[in-house]
Amino acid sequence: MSDTLQKFSKSCRNTHVPLFALADSRNGVGRMRTRIWAIAILCGVLSTSVLYSGDFSHYRGLRFGMNTADAAKAAGTSATETTLVHRRPALIQEMEWQPAQSLRFDRANTDPVKQGLLCFVNGELYRIIVTYDRDKVEGMTADDMVEGISATYGLASRPTAEIAFHSNYAEVAKVLARWEDSEYSYDLVRTGDQSSYAMVLYSKRLDVLAQAAIIEAVRLDVQEAPQREIEKQKDQAEAERVIRDRARSVNKPNFRP
Repeated sequence: MSDTLQKFSKSCRNTHVPLFALADSRNGVGRMRTRIWAIAILCGVLSTSVLYSGDFSHYRGLRFGMNTADAAKAAGTSATETTLVHRRPALIQEMEWQPAQSLRFDRANTDPVKQGLLCFVNGELYRIIVTYDRDKVEGMTADDMVEGISATYGLASRPTAEIAFHSNYAEVAKVLARWEDSEYSYDLVRTGDQSSYAMVLYSKRLDVLAQAAIIEAVRLDVQEAPQREIEKQKDQAEAERVIRDRARSVNKPNFRP
């Protein structure tokens, strides 16, 4: 850790903020509380910088390229929770991940991560999407987020780019900042409803394979949709015929005019 980061980290540990002394009004108290959350998050990030600085290959025990079983174990969930997204031309799966229950319900917990999504291509972890708790980052600007994350991952770039990011509002998101090396990239974005932030972490090699497979899978789905609809209607008609035949076999022998 650099001398600058060491000094900032030390100040985080030793600084005691006189909450009400600095607030001249109720609005001032609100702003002060928001700022305290920001400081807590930045200090929390700095406390782990020695462990993670410069290494983009893993995040909170999750390592890119690991299989679904190992990822589930590291995330504290079960591989049976994996959801199938596409079956061909490559197997695309997803697994929801949340912090430990004991931490999520601890009011004193300053961990800003609310939930995550693990994405797999042919059984390998290629992408991690981390969504931050809106209450834990309330009032923080994009620059505040970049400052806090940079304390761990170093200098960020500000590319003019978008990244695949599915939400109820869009399929892509503008990249606010990026931390990367030759193999991995960590992109900061806004959530779809703009109420919070998210980090999209991915293996560049595996993400290229996955995105190409997803595009092809969508193309195949569109191409095969008419035939699937025909088969669906046939199956539905057959099911209705079976129901009618069963009813007929019961009702006909018992019918009396």
